[in-house]
Amino acid sequence: MKNIVVFTGAGISAESGLSTFRDNGGIWDEFPVEEVATLNAWEKNPIKVIEFYNLRRKLCLMAKPNMAHQNIQKLEKKFNVNIITQNIDDLHERAGSKNVLHLHGEIMLSRSTKTGKTFRIKKDLKYGDKCSDNFLLRPHVVWFGEEVPKMKEAYKIINKADVLIIIGTSLKVYPAADLINFIKENCKVFLIDPNPKLNIKKVTHLKKNAVNGTKELYENLMVDNQLLKISDELEHKSNPEK
Repeated sequence: MKNIVVFTGAGISAESGLSTFRDNGGIWDEFPVEEVATLNAWEKNPIKVIEFYNLRRKLCLMAKPNMAHQNIQKLEKKFNVNIITQNIDDLHERAGSKNVLHLHGEIMLSRSTKTGKTFRIKKDLKYGDKCSDNFLLRPHVVWFGEEVPKMKEAYKIINKADVLIIIGTSLKVYPAADLINFIKENCKVFLIDPNPKLNIKKVTHLKKNAVNGTKELYENLMVDNQLLKISDELEHKSNPEK
């Protein structure tokens, strides 16, 4: 069974109505990145940071998984699928996907500032809230300039990929953008992007949005899988001792 790794960025969530920090007219107009998404911002004005993530959490909960999320989930019925996402929303999980690695954290969780232990958020987080160990809680997100703790795990996952599908990311944010350099030599790479600007060798571009691109790719992968199955069956019939 093929190992498929799907690497997603903000573009796939944008098709569910969630704005990216590069969009105009979204939440990032009211909350500049440097004021809410850096460790310095947290130290300077933690109340504003928490207010921002409480609002983002509500927007994420209002959003629904789109057909791209669902098409990815359908692949799990026939392939070993792992998702590596730069997104902090839970749209992949709500679409039914099981193996999701969040590189930049999860907005539905808070984290102990001392131990790193995470807790599911049941109501708005307030500055001064503490965990069961009596340590201060912060949003469980990786801010700009912070270390990405799950990169080693991501490298291991992507190195096992037979097929890599890239959706909704410009691959400009490091260290996540470096993942493409850790694929196997024979790994097939697909980039779903209506306006691809990446110059990567041996990449098949699907110049479509996430919904339409995943639909086409899902259909093609299912055909390839069926052909492979037929080929294996024919080989077994001609060589029954194998």
